[in-house]
Amino acid sequence: MSKDQYVIGVDYGSDSVRSVIINTNNGAELASSVFYYPRWQKGLYCNPAKNQFRQHPLDYIEGLEQSIKDCIQKAGGAFVATNIKAISVDTTGSTPVAVNQQGLPLALLPEFEANPNAMFVLWKDHTSVKEAMQINQHAALQDTNYLKYCGGIYSSEWFWAKLLHILRADSEVRQACYSWVEHCDWIPFLLTGGSDISKMKRSRCAAGHKALWAEEFNGLPPNDFFKSLDPLLDGYTDHLFKDTYTSDESAGKISKEWASRLGLNTDVIIGVGAFDAHMGAVGGQIEPYYLSKVMGTSTCDILAVPQADIDGLLIKGICGQVNGSVIPGMLGLEAGQSAFGDIYAWFKEVLSWAVKNLLRNSTLLDANTLAALEQELLDQIIPQLSKQAAALVKTDDDELALDWLNGRRTPDANQELKGLISNLDLGSDAPRIFRALVEASCFGAKNIVDRFIEEGIPVKGIIGIGGVAKKSPYVMQTMADVLNMPIRIHQFEHTCALGAAMFAAVAAGIYPDVETAMKEMGSGFDQEYFPQAENVSYYEDRFLKYKALGAFIEESTKEHHITENV
Repeated sequence: MSKDQYVIGVDYGSDSVRSVIINTNNGAELASSVFYYPRWQKGLYCNPAKNQFRQHPLDYIEGLEQSIKDCIQKAGGAFVATNIKAISVDTTGSTPVAVNQQGLPLALLPEFEANPNAMFVLWKDHTSVKEAMQINQHAALQDTNYLKYCGGIYSSEWFWAKLLHILRADSEVRQACYSWVEHCDWIPFLLTGGSDISKMKRSRCAAGHKALWAEEFNGLPPNDFFKSLDPLLDGYTDHLFKDTYTSDESAGKISKEWASRLGLNTDVIIGVGAFDAHMGAVGGQIEPYYLSKVMGTSTCDILAVPQADIDGLLIKGICGQVNGSVIPGMLGLEAGQSAFGDIYAWFKEVLSWAVKNLLRNSTLLDANTLAALEQELLDQIIPQLSKQAAALVKTDDDELALDWLNGRRTPDANQELKGLISNLDLGSDAPRIFRALVEASCFGAKNIVDRFIEEGIPVKGIIGIGGVAKKSPYVMQTMADVLNMPIRIHQFEHTCALGAAMFAAVAAGIYPDVETAMKEMGSGFDQEYFPQAENVSYYEDRFLKYKALGAFIEESTKEHHITENV
């Protein structure tokens, strides 16, 4: 193997895209670059009050080009560029978009350039709650259980619910929409110069976990299933896919246009895409039965299990079990929480109201000092809350919260649920409320671990990756105490991008398989959190209260909807 073989991993997150250049010999990072989506930062095309979160494809295209070019420049320019062998991409998901027959997202056409329904529907967009509910009701009437490999419950965060909602909501988009494409499939298609949607290589990861694709069904459920759900879906399976591809495979070579735009040669291999947490699990050196938790705005929890060990088990209430979605030849199991870091960000925003709305009107300081002071205060909120929350004495009367501020992903998806903070009194200050929110997010994580164990899948330990895992010791220690399990933190900062780079190395033939790439390019772990015995029993009791509170709210929500529909 050449000493100068490099690969690029591209990680599309909710707020930004990051590219890294990795030396395939040892996994060392030569350079990284992050690009924040400018339209997203302005809040364009989104309406949080309606749970509408859309992203313009131009944010993705501009980010792809600028982050890669900046990486190459930082790493050494033309010399490095000539030795780049492959690029692989991970994205959030399910984040699909309406495309024409050429595979072009409709928002890139002049007539749809400002239409949110023609843009990518971000994973956290919950405008299709009604459609998800109808899919679940419809599936229950079928002779074949088409939801058996996605935990038995279809979610509004997923492929078909979002498609049906867009088709119903916008007749112009409906007329122009030829197919429906995941973000992780479209970027490789773009880089390879694809111009015929029927030739797009669709990701096994995305198709199996979010779009009801299964080997047992020989592809997607039949057209009759979707047509009888809603005639608007009639014929869509003909414009989608039957075959899927694991991410160790090549999607093709980079097009001349993109090679020129990025300063690369035309021999660069483009790998099949996947979702961020799945590639992140590989970047974090996942092991069988160790739960990889990608902890960012939400969490995505991944287990890899040898096929022979499953023996026909169907895990209820998770986000799918798919052969080869993480490591080819093994079964990938996915779960997660719809809000995690987003909970802390929401509370920070609440506390920041006075800073942002009152401090700016001060006549005592000049504009530059005001701006610097505002940023200093905002930067200190979470670290100071964490420090003071950790120092609080624990009692049976502490505030208690539910982590469903963006609904519940798993176990048992229900995006209609809301968050809650209980046991408030006049002594409930910001650190106490923050502590309750952190505990709730960790209780949500325990619910997931417990579901796997109850369903016959052991969890031997936790691998923590992502921004929260790296930057929030208070959260990680609380989680170790709540789970009563050690948590290893992977030392590589951009683990999802590293995982994409590992897949790129395999797609290019530099390594024979994903396991070898993980071994040779992995950087190991730099921190481990262990449960503190004095806290474990306290949290065991608190968790029971959390579950009781959750059951009460879920039943109340159900009764409310029954009353609404009467």
